[in-house]
Amino acid sequence: MIKLEDIYKIYLMGDTEIHALDGISLEIREREMAAIIGQSGSGKSTCMNIIGCLDVPTKGKYYLNGVDVSTLNDDQQAEFRNKTLGFIFQQYNLITKLNVLENVELPLIYKGLAEEERKERAIMALKKVGLDNKTANMPSQLSGGQQQRVSIARALAGNPSIILADEPTGALDSKTGREVLEFLQQVNAEGNTVILITHDMGVAEKAKRIIRVSDGKIVEDSGHSVPEVRISSREPYGLAGGGFYEL
Repeated sequence: MIKLEDIYKIYLMGDTEIHALDGISLEIREREMAAIIGQSGSGKSTCMNIIGCLDVPTKGKYYLNGVDVSTLNDDQQAEFRNKTLGFIFQQYNLITKLNVLENVELPLIYKGLAEEERKERAIMALKKVGLDNKTANMPSQLSGGQQQRVSIARALAGNPSIILADEPTGALDSKTGREVLEFLQQVNAEGNTVILITHDMGVAEKAKRIIRVSDGKIVEDSGHSVPEVRISSREPYGLAGGGFYEL
C-alpha cells in the first residue's frame, strides 16, 4: 500500500545540506498498524509529511496504492490525499466556530458530497467514537479527549484506507490517551491501515510494528531486518550550521 524507495529530503542552510531524510526505504502493508518513532529532529515528521502527500521528496520514489505520487500535480495530489488519507493531529485542529457535526462534515464538503449524505456519514463516524449525542456542541464545550475523538471521527468520515496519527495523545492525560489509542486499535481491527507518529515508546508499543528513525535513517524495524547504519554526531534537536532547523 505504501512504498518509499530511497527517499531523501534535503534542506539548504547556507552552504550546508541538512538531510532530514537520508535514503529511507519502507513498505507498509494494507491493514497494518505501524508506529514511526523518533526524537525531535529525527526525521519522523518529515517522513509523515511525505507519506501524507503534504510534502515531496528531494530524491526517491513514493508509491501510494501503486501510484507514483511524484507524477501527480498539486491538484491531483490533493484529490488523491482527500480520498485515501485521514489525518489526526496532536492539537485536534477543530474549527472553533463550527459545531461537532459541522467539523466532521468539513472534509466531506471538499469531496463534493450532498448535504444529506454528508450528515449521515458524519453521524455514523461520531457514533463510532461515542459522540453522536454531542453533534450540536461546540469544541469549547468538550474535554480534550472528546475533541480528539471528534478529530478521529472527522478522519473516519471520509472512509480513508489510511489513517495518519501525528502524536495523537500528546495533549492528553494518560488515561484519555489510552482511550484514544484503543479507538485507533479498533479502527485498525476494522480494516484501516493506521500509522502512528510519536516520540513516546509507550504509544509506539500499541502498534503491531515499530519503525525507529534517527538522523533521517531507519535504524530499527520490528517488521523487517534493517541494514546496519552509522548514526552521525549531529545534535538531536537539529542544531547544525549554527542554527535550528525544523524537521
